[in-house]
Amino acid sequence: MRRFLLTVFMVAALSVLAAGGWALWWVYQPMRMPAATLDLSIEPGTLPRGVAQAVADAGVNVNPDLLYLWFRVSGQDRAIKAGSYELEAGITPHRLLSKLARGEEALRAVTLVEGWTFRQFRAALGKEDQLKPDTRGLTDDAVMTLVGLPGRHPEGRFFPDTYTYAKGSSDVAVLKRAQRAMDKRLAAAWALRTPQAMAKTPEQALILASIVEKETGKGADRPLISAVFNNRLRVGMPLQTDPTVIYGMGEAFNGNLRKVDLQTDTPWNTYTRPGLPPTPIAMPGKASLLAAVQPAGGKALYFVARGDGSSHFSESLDEHNRAVNKYQRGQ
Repeated sequence: MRRFLLTVFMVAALSVLAAGGWALWWVYQPMRMPAATLDLSIEPGTLPRGVAQAVADAGVNVNPDLLYLWFRVSGQDRAIKAGSYELEAGITPHRLLSKLARGEEALRAVTLVEGWTFRQFRAALGKEDQLKPDTRGLTDDAVMTLVGLPGRHPEGRFFPDTYTYAKGSSDVAVLKRAQRAMDKRLAAAWALRTPQAMAKTPEQALILASIVEKETGKGADRPLISAVFNNRLRVGMPLQTDPTVIYGMGEAFNGNLRKVDLQTDTPWNTYTRPGLPPTPIAMPGKASLLAAVQPAGGKALYFVARGDGSSHFSESLDEHNRAVNKYQRGQ
């Protein structure tokens, strides 16, 4: 009898060891998938068993009960995080659990370009097929309410940069990040302003930075272009900058700026109205924000494009007219 019990015990022990060895082997084996990648969405509040089932429902060829058992035995079942994940071919149960416990979501990226308008920002976000379009169809005022700035004009309020997001995220979340980034960048630039800067408030600096952004063809010219506009503000000379006129025309601008457009008054026409326009005209980047509050020295009041991206700067109207004849008219 004692020998029989010993035999039974040995068989049971070997079975446990074999099962343990198989389990250890299984968690490191690639799971079969019908495609190179699969999308997995885990909603907040989903229990570990539901997560295991979601993996199977996503297309992974795995027994959800066995996967759930692995989650439990590992001790990391409560660490699994909600989110949008991308499962790659060859993923093992061990790697899957690590990804879910670490919250390694599948990230996408959208780039918002310096000098774009808010309308262009919204268009770019609307083209992101993995971004939830919560602002689609809303007015600009409604969007600004969603981002926490009710009643504020949207232009210039969002910092141009590349933003990553998890698939299924709201476009509002991206806009909020861009808005916070602009607040931070503007505050940092304002703290570095020099005595030559004519902006009296961060808001004025933002407006001027947007003009510098639109007028700059070559990065190195930004402080010089800023100097021209700061000098004009100092002497009471109209800014007379075409991008503000174009912005005021809105969708009526067809790519051809005519003399009559320069003479048609709008709040943003700096030919017909003195000082800065009422709002920014684009989203300025870090370099333009700094240039607005750190203009170059000198007394230049004019500049003209050379045709290679750079500009020629002049202190007098006569010198400016000669530069225009040389670079614009070929005389």
